[in-house]
Amino acid sequence: MIGSQLRPVVGRLFDPLVNVLLRAGVSPDAVTLTGTLGVVAAASWFFPRGDFLVGAFVITAFVLTDTIDGALARKKGISGPFGGWLDSTCDRVADGAIFGSIAFYYANQNDDTLLAVSLFVLVASLVVSYEKARAERPGLTCNVGIAELPEPLSITLLATALPAFRVPAARSAAPLGASRAPSA
Repeated sequence: MIGSQLRPVVGRLFDPLVNVLLRAGVSPDAVTLTGTLGVVAAASWFFPRGDFLVGAFVITAFVLTDTIDGALARKKGISGPFGGWLDSTCDRVADGAIFGSIAFYYANQNDDTLLAVSLFVLVASLVVSYEKARAERPGLTCNVGIAELPEPLSITLLATALPAFRVPAARSAAPLGASRAPSA
């Protein structure tokens, strides 16, 4: 899993910010909630309007708080079940806002194919969490798979931004307006 391999590198990158938050007495839960509210607000504002490039960058900035909150909790020595539950729940809320906003955009564009894909990914992202929770309830471990949270989210955000960079395959599915090349 790529995320687990990159986590130490990303952790060192954000360590100075984590130390500032630690000295300021900021709670890891506050970081989690701020990041989630930022993702929800950005996805709800930018994606339904078709501003996928700006939205992807703003959302990515807020998604990075998902790394910071855990590191802050570990440094404070307060990581525990509630923080894990809050983080996981907020991740699902963020997923819902992102994929729901993308689906909303394509529904308004009458693009049934990309609307269906967006809705499928939204439901699939929720099913994965449900599946893990159900497996762990009777005491099983469910830590298998080909991707953790950062990978599918990174792919989604990159895919939403590609049309603005004039990637030919992405332009055909790009939002109307700013990202689609004019037809000849």
